[in-house]
Parts: sequence; C-alpha cells; structure tokens
Amino acid sequence: MGRSLSAMPRKVFLLLILTLFIWSACNNDDPQKYLSNSQNQTPNVLFIAVDDLNTWIEGLKGFSNAKTPNLERLAAQGVLFSDAHCQSPLCAPSRASIMTGLRPSTTGIYGAISDDNIRSENPATRDIIFLPEYFRNHGYHTMGIGKLFHSHAPQGLFNESGGRVKGFGPYPEKRFVWDGFGTADRTKYGRTNTDWGAFPDADSLMPDHQSVDWAIERLSKIYETPFFLGVGFLRVHVPLHVPQKWFDLHPLDSIVTPPYQSDDLDDVPQVAHLINDLPMMPSTEWAIKSGEWPKIIQAYLACISYVDYELGRLLDALENSNYADNTVIVLWSDHGYRLGEKGTFAKHALWNVATNTPLFFAGPNLPQGIKIDKPVELLSIYPTLLELCGLPSYDKNEGISLLPFMQDSINSEDHVAISTFGMNNHSIKSQRFRYIQYEDGEEELYDHLYDPDEFTNQANNLSYKGTIDTLKQYLPVFNAPWDAHSSYSFQPYFVEQKTRIIATKISK
Repeated sequence: MGRSLSAMPRKVFLLLILTLFIWSACNNDDPQKYLSNSQNQTPNVLFIAVDDLNTWIEGLKGFSNAKTPNLERLAAQGVLFSDAHCQSPLCAPSRASIMTGLRPSTTGIYGAISDDNIRSENPATRDIIFLPEYFRNHGYHTMGIGKLFHSHAPQGLFNESGGRVKGFGPYPEKRFVWDGFGTADRTKYGRTNTDWGAFPDADSLMPDHQSVDWAIERLSKIYETPFFLGVGFLRVHVPLHVPQKWFDLHPLDSIVTPPYQSDDLDDVPQVAHLINDLPMMPSTEWAIKSGEWPKIIQAYLACISYVDYELGRLLDALENSNYADNTVIVLWSDHGYRLGEKGTFAKHALWNVATNTPLFFAGPNLPQGIKIDKPVELLSIYPTLLELCGLPSYDKNEGISLLPFMQDSINSEDHVAISTFGMNNHSIKSQRFRYIQYEDGEEELYDHLYDPDEFTNQANNLSYKGTIDTLKQYLPVFNAPWDAHSSYSFQPYFVEQKTRIIATKISK
C-alpha cells in the first residue's frame, strides 16, 4: 500500500508544495514574467547608442550587401522594430527627447544644446529626471561612456563615467571638404567632418574600440546592485573613416546606389527645399558627376560593419559575464541618414530615410527572433525600459511602453510616430502613409503601399483628402518656442530660410 499524505516526511511534503507552486507560476501567462529572469532578480540594462545608423542592415533593407552579423545576432535574441522613428532628425534634439522622455515640441529643444543646459531654465525640462538618472534613483549603479547625450552626459549623471573623446576622429592629416558650391576635389582640405576613406590603420585607434574595452572591463566586475551601462558609438557619424579591412568587405564593384530621381523634389513645397538644402553637405548630382557616390556608400557600409564588430565584442563580453541571463539590452540610433536619396547626404529632413532607424530590445523572457513592422517612436525607450525592469512608471514620459507590442497584446493599427525638425515642422508616420506639414502650412503625403521611396507627393490629390484629415489630428497642438540654450548652428539658417519663404510668397 502507498503511504498516506499525512505520513509523508515533512521535507518531502514541503518539496511537493513548492514544486506545484513553481509549476503553477510557470504556466500562468502573467505579464510580470517579462520583468525578470528565472531567479526573479531585478534586470540590469545595457543601453547602446549608434550614431547616424540608418536601416541599411541585415534583417531590414540590407542594402548593397550590408554585412552586420552581430546586429542579426541581437535581432535573433530579441525583438527588432523595423519602423521605428526618431523624434527629430538631428543628434541633439533626438537624444534630448530620448533622455527626457519628452517631445521636441514640448521642450523647444530643436537643435544643438549642451548636455548641462538641457534642464536649464526651461519649464518643461527644469525638473525632469533623465533616463539613466531614474535608474540611479531606484538603486541602480549607473555607468556610461561615449556619445549618449549630444556630447556624453550632464556632469555627474553617472556613478562611473568614461567620458567621450572630442570630435569624431581620428582624422587624417589632410581632410577633404565640400565647399558648398557644387565644386570639390581632393586638392582642397579643411576641418570639416565631410570626408570618407580608409583611416586609421588599426581598430584599436578608434575611440569606439576604446569605449568597448572600458565597457568590457565593467562587465567583468561584481556588483551588489543591478547596473545600467550605457555605451555610445561615434560611428556611423561622418567622417566615414575606419580601417581598410572594413572597406575590403564592400568592394566598389559590388556597390549599388539607392533609388534616386533627379526631379524627385519638383513636387514638394518651397519650404521643403529651403530647410533641407544644406550647403555644407555634398549634393547627389555632384556625387554622380564626380564618381564619388559609390565610394561614399562603400565608406558608410564599412563604418556599419566596423560598429557591428565592436557590438559583437560587447555582446561576447556580456554572454561571458555573470549577467548574461539577467540583462535587458536596448540598441538604438538617434535618426536615419540619407545617402543620396532626396538630393543630398545628410540626416536633416522629415522624409522616411531621415527619421527611420533600427530599434532592438532583448532580455529575460522577451520573445526572440521577432520583427515588428508597426510605426513606433524612440520616445518609447524610456517607458519600455522601466516596465521591463519592473520600475514604477514615470508620469512625465510622453511615450508609451512597447512591451504590449512585443507581447502582441495591443491593437496598434492606429498607432503613429511623430517627428519634428525645427519649430512647427512635423511628420506623421502611420503604417501606410507619411504626412508632413511645414511651418507655413504646406504639405506632403506619401503612400508607402505604392511609393516606399516617397517619390510622389500626393498632398494635392483629392482622393487622399480623408487620409490627410485623419493624420493631421496627430500633429502636436503645442509647439514650444526655441529653447534659449538650443542655439543650433543651423538656427540662423532656419531664420534666413523663413525670410526667403515669406519673400517668395509675397512676390507671388
């Protein structure tokens, strides 16, 4: 005969009860399961920023044979958002938005601003808690190196700071410069970042390599509290310089240039020409005539492959550390980048190639190998990390957590992403459409179902009037004036262009 339950040894009985409890917990589809690993520890955060990375990576467009095995590896470990959009197609305001959790139209930070001035006297940001600071306030040991905010970070933000080297070097002795007048050659040199080519000789001479070394050392240590580790890569930002071996991965005869039409901008408003016609960047027409277009793309792809290699070193270090099973990873770029599309080589624009950027999440119990094609915002990074780490939500966040998207528990059909470039210039990206409204009321509309390259402006097509009326409802109601500290080297340019716009309208 079997022994009765009451006759069981006490230890066996307790073990049975514990086993039943664990089995029940594991089979309960509770959203809280996404917040920690099997040991129920508070997750660490590895926060990775890549400068000027567009969607030319494997797993997305993979354009012109991009080689990014470690970005593919990260995507296989978690979730890749293919239709993520920055809140501003410019480094400083985009990063300020991510770190404050606020839109540029709320803060008035539309251009360059020093890290220490983001809070300043601005009523929207004066009392704001920056993203890494929120983790520090909730018991995390915070560390950061490289370009995270526009420069590095506000003074004293991290418990440990590796800082950032100035500029975007290393630089060769002679640097090519685009003169802004349609003529340029390799006999003219200057101090700009507008350059491309193989340099220096070794990866170890690159600041990003040194940043990863610093981060690897931190991952080898033991921490009594959860940690937040931010690593900001300088590449793929110009100058497009990395060692020769990364260029060798992308032979010139394999390079394919992106879709381009010389008359592409004939149907866009005057204001679109004015705010996107940046004289310090090469034009596509010049690149075609000079034969430099494939070389610029080769250099950009080489820089992506280099950053991908450094990412691999970082992921290897995490996997070989004590924290492999209990760390949330987020990788993002501050905006996209135009490589000849829409007439130039730059980020500054409200078109898709300028605002669309990769966004990755991976971590304990998150889905693996999932690609989500819904439009989302980088503004969501802040609230998503809080939810993934089980921290209280921050009521000043204007973005929404993306965890419901990853769990497929939200109706996201009507969700849109909003981008802003300067005051009162906005784009609305829905699943199918991109709508742009400029400060003078002029408009653009693109139907991505038929026109993914945004060649044909449908704003004056009456059959799309209902679509435009719907998308206009998402435009920010409040547009803060330029922040006093957001001096932005192009702000005088905006003012000059606005004057030209007014003059043009009067002349008509």
